[in-house]
Amino acid sequence: MESMTGRLLVATPTLKDPNFDRTVVLLVAHEAGGALGVVLNRATEVPVADVLGNWGELAGEPAVLFEGGPVQPESAICLARTRPEVKKRITGFHQVSGALGTVDLSADPDRIRDSVAGIRVFAGYSGWSAGQLEDEIAAGSWFLFDALPGDPFINRPDDLWAMVLRRQGDILAAVAHFPPDPLLN
Repeated sequence: MESMTGRLLVATPTLKDPNFDRTVVLLVAHEAGGALGVVLNRATEVPVADVLGNWGELAGEPAVLFEGGPVQPESAICLARTRPEVKKRITGFHQVSGALGTVDLSADPDRIRDSVAGIRVFAGYSGWSAGQLEDEIAAGSWFLFDALPGDPFINRPDDLWAMVLRRQGDILAAVAHFPPDPLLN
């Protein structure tokens, strides 16, 4: 099994689960036992600072919590991107792919402030049991694409679904214009 950690799942228009309609999910872990990811394009109106204090100062715009998925919405996962000049290992940072990783929110944010270019905090996560995600991809529920370093930190997260599809080119770019309800087309 080849790991899909660090890749994007983009919901196809046929995926009608309201938890994932037109979502872009970054897989932060994928192994034989299952997969875990966070929805990148579901911002809430709750400021990070209101929930996590000083962590809010590191959050990029919009500096709000994101709905990471339907599993354990009371928990939080923090993604961070290290600055290009940082070459040393950062305590509390677990690499996902390249400069992207998760951060331990129980730590003092001042410990990583100079090492990261920004964070994004997700309430809850998306999870799949062993083989479940692979079956959903095979059934046509998800497109699987490579992530760009800025995808988790885009300033306009509502545009991410269409943006990722458009940059694939050809017929996939046309999917970006698929109406939310084809019956109203």
